[in-house]
Amino acid sequence: MSKITMQTPVVEMDGDEMTRILWAEIKKELLEPFVELNTEYYDLGLPHRDETEDRVTVEAAEAIKKWKVGVKCATITPNAQRVEEYHLKKQWKSPNGTIRSILDGTVFRTPILTERIKPYIPTWTKPITVARHGYADIYRDTEMRVEGPGTAELLFTGADGAVRRETVYEFEGPGVLQGCYNKDSSIENFARSCFEYALSEKRDLWFSAKDTIMKQYDGLFKASFERLYEAEYRPRFEAAGITYFYTLIDDAVARLVRSNGGMVWALKNYDGDVMSDMISTAFGSLAMMTSVLVNAEGCYEYEAAHGTVTRHYYRHLKGERTSTNPVATIYAWTGALGKRGELDGNAALCRFAKALEQAVLDAIAGGVVTGDLAALMDPKPVPVDTAAFLAAVRERVRG
Repeated sequence: MSKITMQTPVVEMDGDEMTRILWAEIKKELLEPFVELNTEYYDLGLPHRDETEDRVTVEAAEAIKKWKVGVKCATITPNAQRVEEYHLKKQWKSPNGTIRSILDGTVFRTPILTERIKPYIPTWTKPITVARHGYADIYRDTEMRVEGPGTAELLFTGADGAVRRETVYEFEGPGVLQGCYNKDSSIENFARSCFEYALSEKRDLWFSAKDTIMKQYDGLFKASFERLYEAEYRPRFEAAGITYFYTLIDDAVARLVRSNGGMVWALKNYDGDVMSDMISTAFGSLAMMTSVLVNAEGCYEYEAAHGTVTRHYYRHLKGERTSTNPVATIYAWTGALGKRGELDGNAALCRFAKALEQAVLDAIAGGVVTGDLAALMDPKPVPVDTAAFLAAVRERVRG
């Protein structure tokens, strides 16, 4: 069988630990036998990021701006323990945070549903998509350790030299400080992308924050959504038979638990990070969720929403076989290849991406699953290791 060719490259960003192992196996078993892969490769593994002073992460983000489509493996954001373990020069910032700040987009995360796995919340019969603002906030914060008494101030010096300052806190002893920021343009792009996505999916849009506490910061998010909705989107939403509304994030969580699902839930950067993990776990597994960042310039970055599966990696280093779920990483590749095919008018590549996703679902429906999914099924099938799961998927693609 002749391989499918690609006219334009996808930006490929390799990662860390067990997901790096999965990355190579997915390419070998599920992609390269069928597609003449055309990628521009960047190694975002922690050792190479350290070697390049993290320039490689910036270069990868700039490449996505050039080629419009990227696919990313899970990566480590190092803490103090990781600095020691990997002998790093410093605690490098989140590579996801760096890429998202450069692309300035919205991350849409949706659970991958299968009939064999029932959500922990029985009323959730439809998928819930978390739309996460992918710019700034705590992921590009500035922090300071305060060693003793003193005055902490928020200071802004305008381009005209005018100075504004607000007292944050009069420290009577040691503590910590944190500064975060955002921009009107990024917030408006976020709101617009959420409205457009909800319309494309014909699903209700919720936005929630905490403007009662952060009156300026969260209040700007709320006001931007409301202004755009009233000025541009209300007639289109009404024509599509869908709704938009804002509520406080604590109220949204309570409403969500009592709902049937099906909505797009827009959240600020950190809120979206936390709640997307909650949503994915409630639907079954962190490894069963798609994740794509979309920006206003039409760039798409696909990734697995989970971490690097460190525990399985240490077992792998001991020569043990693991039952690590590769579904989200497979879907990152199918998302990127499908979008590349769509942008290039490559129908064969689009069909392959859909066929590979269906092969994954067919394998799960047939009871061929890794340990995390086997534990969620009733009756429980005997779990297989990752290699056997990939082989089962490959056989179904051939079929």
